[in-house]
Amino acid sequence: MKKLEAIVLGATGATGQEIVTRLLKDTSFDKVTVFVRRSLNYNHKKLIVHVIDFSKLKEVEYLIHGDVLFSCLGTTLNAAGSKEKQYLVDYTYPFEFAKIAAKKGVSQCSLVSSTGANKNSVFFYPKIKGELEESVKNLPFKNIQIFQPPTLIRQQELIRPVEKIAIKLFKGLNALGILKSQKPLSVGKLAEKMICEIKSLPKEKIKIFSAKEIFRTCQSLELKHDV
Repeated sequence: MKKLEAIVLGATGATGQEIVTRLLKDTSFDKVTVFVRRSLNYNHKKLIVHVIDFSKLKEVEYLIHGDVLFSCLGTTLNAAGSKEKQYLVDYTYPFEFAKIAAKKGVSQCSLVSSTGANKNSVFFYPKIKGELEESVKNLPFKNIQIFQPPTLIRQQELIRPVEKIAIKLFKGLNALGILKSQKPLSVGKLAEKMICEIKSLPKEKIKIFSAKEIFRTCQSLELKHDV
């Protein structure tokens, strides 16, 4: 099987970090190129890091090439400071980057979205995630995989206070048999699932993985590892 060249968008975030860590250890990939707003704190012979200004993507278009784009760039309203700035990070930058990647011949796109993503939602966050999904679906990738994870369990140093509350709440409900499909999922399991699906040589043009589907697959992967 041909070695793959991966591009990771959002490599300093919780899911992006896990994806990069796994790709660097995976012998199916011989190059991992990341585009970030700030430098990473580690080096690897397979890793290429480009620190860029996402508002000037056309200036770095020549650097964008590979086989698969793992897109997990995102922020929160609190971190962004305004809805306009969050829209830039959660929609504009990932879409414009994906558009260039597709034009440059990148064949596969693996996109992190969110459970409840809906372009017609009255709520801001699921609305922009839904808009991004719909826009990416129209790009000329050979395969597009969209992941709609439940509440994510991030690395301890990255977890947000509101997420700690949500995780405890869902775990309590899950123990009562309620909302099992929304059981919190670790970013490591999400990253593992995304890479596994890319390596499975997907035949469908577009495939959307709901929270329930992501969690079920992660469980099967755990069973395989235990054998």
